[in-house]
Amino acid sequence: MKIYTKTGDAGETGLFGGGRVAKDDARVDAYGEVDELNATLGLARGFTLPQELDAMLHRLQDQLFTVGAVMATPAGTKASAHIPALKADWAEDMEHAIDRFESELPKMTHFILPGGTQGAAALHLARTVCRRAERRAVPLLRDGTIPKDVVVFLNRLSDLLFVMARVANHRANVQDVKWIPEKPSAS
Repeated sequence: MKIYTKTGDAGETGLFGGGRVAKDDARVDAYGEVDELNATLGLARGFTLPQELDAMLHRLQDQLFTVGAVMATPAGTKASAHIPALKADWAEDMEHAIDRFESELPKMTHFILPGGTQGAAALHLARTVCRRAERRAVPLLRDGTIPKDVVVFLNRLSDLLFVMARVANHRANVQDVKWIPEKPSAS
């Protein structure tokens, strides 16, 4: 199978299960953001992270592939029967991980700037890409193109990535970068 098909040379792409849409279609844009998010998780895994975080990111990458497949497949098509379903317990698992990780972290007293270790910085980048993917998914949820579970997953994932970035710093004995705003000058 060749990697190039030339079928997209006119600015259209095929959805899984049939049908062609413009490459800038809202659905394509949204699952493209999920693909970018998955790549940023791979980037984060390329840095030295605690084994537990790396294993969790690997599992999340697998789940994100399912999220993207659900987004790329019109409901009711024959192909939709071959796509794994999103599982509600994925969001619950993320909530449990957030709670567990937060119990080991110092209490937040300031907003935190993205940074610290390379792994933590990459996790912060992934969090921002996740938020963008979520923003692209919301209109699709609103018009019934995708199930609510997609948005729930992305919303919970962005929270988890924030906490994972803090954990990566904490376990490396690196302080989170606190945002300490300048005081407004008196005019």
